[in-house]
Amino acid sequence: MHMLEVEKLKKSFGGLVAVNNVSFIVDEGEIVGIIGPNGAGKTTLFNLITGFLKPDSGRILLRGEDITGLPPYKIANKGLARTFQIVRPFRHLPTIANVLVALQSHRGKRRIEWIKTPERKAMEMLEDVGLSDMALEPAENLSHGDLKRLEIARAMALEPEIILLDEPFGGLNPVETEYMIKSLQRIHLDGHTLVIVEHKLHALMKLVKRVLVMHNGEVIAEGAPEEIAKNKKVIEVYLGKAI
Repeated sequence: MHMLEVEKLKKSFGGLVAVNNVSFIVDEGEIVGIIGPNGAGKTTLFNLITGFLKPDSGRILLRGEDITGLPPYKIANKGLARTFQIVRPFRHLPTIANVLVALQSHRGKRRIEWIKTPERKAMEMLEDVGLSDMALEPAENLSHGDLKRLEIARAMALEPEIILLDEPFGGLNPVETEYMIKSLQRIHLDGHTLVIVEHKLHALMKLVKRVLVMHNGEVIAEGAPEEIAKNKKVIEVYLGKAI
């Protein structure tokens, strides 16, 4: 059974077809990348999968269960979490409190072992992304890179089986990017399945084994990073040159 199945998903806004007949699968333990130019439909696809938008047609299966059109909180409680391209933390709360809020979810509460307090669990999430030393700092004092990592810690507090990450490297400098790569590798080794939308291709290709390429709402190519880098259609519509 696949972790995630997307079948013939479609979404239009007026006369604009944002996602057009998109189908793909993600197996447990994979890291899958989704790339494409601005307006390709990547974030809309994420919004459909996570319940922030309802598709016009098609369906989404999580471990074989149809979750199409469910509200976001129900999808999150079934083990599918996401991050957002634009981070929106509770800026005046301490960093650890931002994670504690996520731990108040139904799934977060259920998954806290009886031997751990919520605070201990939140610290573990911060340790996983390298923010434990900033636990008591107000979130507004964190750098952009730290806020990106806090976004991932909050998603992990839901104890998901699969995490959808929307441009985790966006706005990061080279040092922050390398730290983010290491953080995501640790999360993956802990047993999480990852699907990553990203524009920074060099960073993404260090993580993924399989890449989907979107253009004008459709998947135009799928394969290993080295195959995608040499795909003439992909080069023409997006990359401009081989990686």
